[in-house]
Amino acid sequence: MNKSEIIDKIATDHEITKVKAKQIVEQVFGFVGSDLKKEGRFSFPDLGTFTVSQRAARTGRNPATGESIKIKASKNVRFKAAPALKDLVAKVKIK
Repeated sequence: MNKSEIIDKIATDHEITKVKAKQIVEQVFGFVGSDLKKEGRFSFPDLGTFTVSQRAARTGRNPATGESIKIKASKNVRFKAAPALKDLVAKVKIK
């Protein structure tokens, strides 16, 4: 499910306009981003926790040339699923 499908589903299920549903979805995504920036983490009950982590600078290798390259330190977002989500996924039948 992508963002526009989420918006459509919310609009249909709650009998609101797609414009209003889009505002709600974008506001929730904004909360995630602002909390990650300010606190370094965002927890969504029954879904999981997003955290900012630091990757150290390191030396990599260009696979085409074999040349060593320096990779700068960077920050990335990690996600840890909540137990409720893990339990739900465990019941999924893979086709």
